[in-house]
Amino acid sequence: MVGGLALRAALVAGVVALPAPLVAQAVPAGAKADVVRGVEARAKVAQVINDQLFSYAELGFQERETERYLTALLEKEGFAIDRNVAGLPTGWVARWTNGTGGPVIAVGSDIDGIPKASQTPGIPWRQPMVDGAPGHGEGHNSGQAVNIVAALAVKDWMVRTRTPGTLVIWPGVAEELLGGKAHMVRAGVFKDVDAALFSHVSSQLSTSWGQPSGTGVVSVEYMFKGESAHSAGAPWRGKSALDGVVAMATGWEMRREHLRPEQRSHYIISDGGDQPNVVPSEAKIWFYLREQSFAAIADMLKTADDIADGAAKMTSTTVSRRLLGSAAIQHFNRPMAEAAQVNIGAIGLPRWDADDQAFAKAVQANIKATVTDGLETKLAALGPPPAPEALKSGGSDDIGDVSWTVPTITIRYPSNIPGLPGHNWANAIAMATPIAHKGVQAGAKVMAMTIVDLLTRPRLLADAKAYFRDVQTKNQQYVPVLTKDDAPATWLNAEFMARYRPELAKRYYDPQRYGSYLEQLGVKWPTLGAGATE
Repeated sequence: MVGGLALRAALVAGVVALPAPLVAQAVPAGAKADVVRGVEARAKVAQVINDQLFSYAELGFQERETERYLTALLEKEGFAIDRNVAGLPTGWVARWTNGTGGPVIAVGSDIDGIPKASQTPGIPWRQPMVDGAPGHGEGHNSGQAVNIVAALAVKDWMVRTRTPGTLVIWPGVAEELLGGKAHMVRAGVFKDVDAALFSHVSSQLSTSWGQPSGTGVVSVEYMFKGESAHSAGAPWRGKSALDGVVAMATGWEMRREHLRPEQRSHYIISDGGDQPNVVPSEAKIWFYLREQSFAAIADMLKTADDIADGAAKMTSTTVSRRLLGSAAIQHFNRPMAEAAQVNIGAIGLPRWDADDQAFAKAVQANIKATVTDGLETKLAALGPPPAPEALKSGGSDDIGDVSWTVPTITIRYPSNIPGLPGHNWANAIAMATPIAHKGVQAGAKVMAMTIVDLLTRPRLLADAKAYFRDVQTKNQQYVPVLTKDDAPATWLNAEFMARYRPELAKRYYDPQRYGSYLEQLGVKWPTLGAGATE
């Protein structure tokens, strides 16, 4: 592990080991050490961004305070801002160009939170800040801190060295709803981009190439319509839309046995009617349909359409559908991942201190995690992707749509604790603590160094584009689910955020008065013990 002064000395001296194919394309002397210093000089900026977004705790499509804060910050740093991008009220693109020509490098990260995940940071047991409110139970408050600090460090270096190129920063809007990136792709946000770097919170500092385990997904709502009647006085005169919903749910469960084991599918009844004594004239059921290829996703959607039509016929109702979101399967770029891995090896994991480890172990013990030895201390290796037959099913991320549009990788950074359940209040515990802050610094250094690689090594960019053209898309092209008529589902979460925003606003981070969000909340670091259990 190389860190701090030792890292800078190694980079300046050029002694960081590079794989043979990359040595011939080494970046200008001192460039990486320069941007690492730029990241370190902005440690306070990164901490403030991280903690500020944590305090906003906004759900997908409603990231209004987050959008206002980040665009204002970037505007002050000289970035030109496009707002309301792709029909997304909280969508934006920040662009800065130095000189003429040069590569266009886009960096992105998600910004939305998780319902009912409100949690006081730095408390290793369940302690909501606002009961029932959302929170950053995925850690999406941290990614833009990584990206912005990295971009600002690179921007300064580009100006000093007169390096031409363009930096583009963008947010993953409503990622938990798979609601933003496909619309950005369709709107042409990545049309002129040469390479995209995406950051995502993790407990490890890592990257990958090829198709990872996981799935693509279609988020679709089926809307049944019937006819109301008095549920007791004349139920025979009604046509229950809720019966249509229940019939569809039952039909899907009957069909599930005959779907591929690799699929994942889940649903909620998003509208079950008005009140029990009125036969429901309207009802809705919302599905996530996940599979591992473009063709399999399309087959699942057709199956769901067929079951919906059958349920409507069974119940003498009608049904229509609307697409609420989608995510393509992911495929990441090998040359870019290999270049990023060199930078990961140079930076290494943060030097966790005894307080960091004690806190992580307390959290793991309290949530009964299967991992109990605290924070990661050994870097993961960059290996080949799983063979097609070995791909595991699992979650989705709409960075997949970007990955089929432009050469893309994800850089994962260690701002959270191993063994947590995901999409849960427990995943918010560390996200405004020294653990998150140190992980953001590590991720930002790797991000900045990798941007420098892409700006100064033409062959790397050429190799990345060749892999995209001759390997990734040779036999499989991008198949978007969105049609020209599908609009972002921007109404989602509006009522929920309107209910909780006033109480959350009382707790927004004030960096002018407090050195950290923990200080503002009066949380001692590290707070240990078992506390209350949920």
